[in-house]
Amino acid sequence: SGCSIAYHLAKLGWNDVILLERKQLTCGTTWHAAGLIGQLRPTRNLTRLAKYSADLYAQLEELTGVATGMRRNGSITVALSEEREQELLRQASLARAFGVEVHSIGANEVKSLYPHLNVSDITAAVHLPPDGQADPANIALALAKGARQLGARIVEGVKVTDVHHDDGRVTGVSWARDGRPDEHGHIDADVVVNCAGMWARELGRLSNVNIPLHACEHFYIVTEPVDGLKQLPVLRVPDECAYYKEDAGKMLLGAFEPKAKPWGMQGIAEEFCFDQLPEDFDHFEPILEMAVNRMPFLAEAGIHTFFNGPESFTPDDMYYLGEAPELDSYFVAAGYNSIGIVSSGGAGMALAQWIDKGEPPFDLWDVDIRRTHGFQKNGRYLKERVSETLGLLYAEHFPYRQPETARGIRRSPVHEQLKKKGACFGELAGWERANWFARPGQEPLYNYSFGRQNWFNNARAEHLAVRGGVGLFDMTSFGKIRVEGPDAEAVLQRICAND
Repeated sequence: SGCSIAYHLAKLGWNDVILLERKQLTCGTTWHAAGLIGQLRPTRNLTRLAKYSADLYAQLEELTGVATGMRRNGSITVALSEEREQELLRQASLARAFGVEVHSIGANEVKSLYPHLNVSDITAAVHLPPDGQADPANIALALAKGARQLGARIVEGVKVTDVHHDDGRVTGVSWARDGRPDEHGHIDADVVVNCAGMWARELGRLSNVNIPLHACEHFYIVTEPVDGLKQLPVLRVPDECAYYKEDAGKMLLGAFEPKAKPWGMQGIAEEFCFDQLPEDFDHFEPILEMAVNRMPFLAEAGIHTFFNGPESFTPDDMYYLGEAPELDSYFVAAGYNSIGIVSSGGAGMALAQWIDKGEPPFDLWDVDIRRTHGFQKNGRYLKERVSETLGLLYAEHFPYRQPETARGIRRSPVHEQLKKKGACFGELAGWERANWFARPGQEPLYNYSFGRQNWFNNARAEHLAVRGGVGLFDMTSFGKIRVEGPDAEAVLQRICAND
């Protein structure tokens, strides 16, 4: 994302842009990313950013002469259950509304597009022809070259050691040469952007800027060359937590398992660069067992590479973009939750415009850094929560789904009384909030569905009780705004609907 932001700022005419890379471009996470370019995201504007990325990467080679490996071989996502089928069909409808080409297809059509696949239990699928795959490292290098061509400077082997500020506004950064701490200096700057990936939280902490993220181990295998394996669409089988990518006659199988392994609890080693983490075949084996059934040739294919590398995840599975509320002109682009390649092109474009104009180009609240809370920087909280959010990428995205980990962070003064009344608690900003009340003998737990869920009649009873009688609402979890000063009453009279 740093290369993308530098490129897009330079495109807007900013002629004094410098990107500092602690080691070498693409080290950390980019070099080992899978490079899947899937355009469909949960909201209109995030889909807009992903679509922009795909279009940009298709043009970069012509613009810079650096091959990005971008090929639009399409993608297929398959459903193995009725609930997943509902989700995919809803997503397909959403994609059409967003202007993304998508087709709902059956098992026979999947088989024709993906002959190696066991389709016996596939209930439905969606095919997005404009999706594809690319080379993550070369995308970064192409963006870097494009930025340089437009006048930006990129300096490798330089680590930011501090971000300076005065009167609540950024003034510059201190730096040190990698491996030579005696070679250091200062750069005056009106704007600083933290694109430090796994290191973003620690860099933000130097300036009291809250960037809650934590790395997890991310696994994939690459087979030996497979006879007859030709170009195929990217395949996602979320019910088996798996994705597949053909590359140069080999098959890459990756996983977003339900219970992930957080990494880096003791910090990240200073020398960490193009490093990989220790293998853990026991952890990956359940995914591989399902994959052998799904893709039978894997039973005979040799494993060329077993890879384990770190990627950073956030508490709500959405990345961070925008100006930090703690410090003016300190911007953030980090925490990409394993969709950094498809997000970075669009995120770089949006953040460059945000910096240039002083406001986002369109509604980006889903990823706005201002949504974070102070308690989320706690290491124990993050370690527990990201063990869940990695897997949520491929979990069913049910309405009203509540996180299961790192719960009970904040409780209202009447929490226990509400619990005794049968409250089923959800989470909002860390608060345990009574979302509905179970009847006597009913368990206060969600039964998730894309149809009418198990709490519908409970909510109906509450509605009728309040409409016909009186109700008491615990407002602890709601945001509170203090309005002070001589014009406070006039401002509130204008904002409020009544005196």
